[in-house]
Amino acid sequence: MSPDATKLPISVVVPARNAAGFIESCLETIKKNRPAEIVVVDGQSEDDTVETARRFTDVVLSDDGGGVALARQLGAEAASQPYVAFVDVDIELTETALSDLLEELVDRRLEAIQAQLKSVGTSDYWSRALAAHHRGGRSKHWFGLVASLFRRDAFLHYGMDSAFTSGEDIELRYRLEKAGARIGMSDRVVVRHRFGRGFQFALGQWLADGAGLGRVVRKYGWPASPTLVIPAGGAVLGVGRSLLRHPQFVPYYGLYGVFNYVGIARGLLDRKVRRSRSAKDFEPYRDHS
Repeated sequence: MSPDATKLPISVVVPARNAAGFIESCLETIKKNRPAEIVVVDGQSEDDTVETARRFTDVVLSDDGGGVALARQLGAEAASQPYVAFVDVDIELTETALSDLLEELVDRRLEAIQAQLKSVGTSDYWSRALAAHHRGGRSKHWFGLVASLFRRDAFLHYGMDSAFTSGEDIELRYRLEKAGARIGMSDRVVVRHRFGRGFQFALGQWLADGAGLGRVVRKYGWPASPTLVIPAGGAVLGVGRSLLRHPQFVPYYGLYGVFNYVGIARGLLDRKVRRSRSAKDFEPYRDHS
């Protein structure tokens, strides 16, 4: 039996930028899952991200500053295995997460599957508030890319829009749903999702999330406009829950709502995003295997 015969037929793609504080523990947990390949795509990091990544894999690419959507696309194109997993640097997998996701994807005949997230913060107010928000919000049930597994040919059929420097997961989910893609949330795999410390980290999250929503509406027009109410709904729901259980988080939700809409305005004005005018954006994947 060859040394690789016991490895999973999965290429794991890890987009990273200035992630020295997260990437080592992320890659350690990936390595324990024994995938056939790990592909790190760096976004011109200015810290030790690349040096740390090279301790775990020989496949370290650069997106030349093109952003996370391009990084995911480059990683999937470089992948050598029939399945590609996307794992963000703030994720820690369980030791059987990838094999369990693969088994579930095959059994349910899915094109892609997303692990459930257990969000955790540190001791500071902002990371604790982010974690509480994600644990209690509806977004934890939405398909995304932070800890997901795809059939590689299906992912390449849909591809990423590299104009999306944030919100690329929202844009891809929109197209997958419109195309009737077979996607789902895992019934049994739960992975650890970590948040950074401080107000600046939270602010970056709000602005990026809002800008992603704005870009989706800029690209798809009024059919996608219901996404614009997501921050308002999240803020109202969060304030209500906080008043009942954790009143200290009320300021967090107020600022979350305000800065998401600042981000939305930026996304709506992002000229790099082109309006979708082709039905090909929603063509379903056909399995030719």
